[in-house]
Amino acid sequence: MNNNSSTDHRVNSLLGRRLPATALPSTTGVDVDLSSLAGWCVLFIYPRTGNPNEPAPEGLSDVPGARGCTPQACGFRDTRNQLAESGILSVFGLSTQASTYQQEFVERMSLNYPLLSDPNCTLASSLGLKTFDVEGQTFYARTTLITQEGRVVKVFEDIQDPGANASEVLVWIVENKLTEA
Repeated sequence: MNNNSSTDHRVNSLLGRRLPATALPSTTGVDVDLSSLAGWCVLFIYPRTGNPNEPAPEGLSDVPGARGCTPQACGFRDTRNQLAESGILSVFGLSTQASTYQQEFVERMSLNYPLLSDPNCTLASSLGLKTFDVEGQTFYARTTLITQEGRVVKVFEDIQDPGANASEVLVWIVENKLTEA
């Protein structure tokens, strides 16, 4: 495993940062400019979802935190209504995978939010997000951001249970009463 981001990366360095003016392809067919995200949003960043027609790169499962993308995505699907009721306007998943594969995944898993494709790791470069390499491919390390008006207000890193991440986000949102902010 090769970590492509700075070893000095700290969660606190992301707090207060604005998302860059980066338009990323979305599974809705419309590019999403991260800097123009209005209100409260959740952006969960993950390495790669499985594809039943293609084997995962060898060694990917050996990388700590690389497994669990499908349970994480389904967790956000299953809590989407609660997140909306708690003040979250938008939920997005983001990986380096192509939009064409992501669209298949959205349909197969009945996701109720779009996925964004960042094959060039533009967000990693601009924000200093962690990435890793396996078999010559670069993947994002799992990170979840909560933003308000395009500014990072909460970061979840080193997520131990990807399937529980959406619930952790919901607890943080409820505890911080976003609807009153």
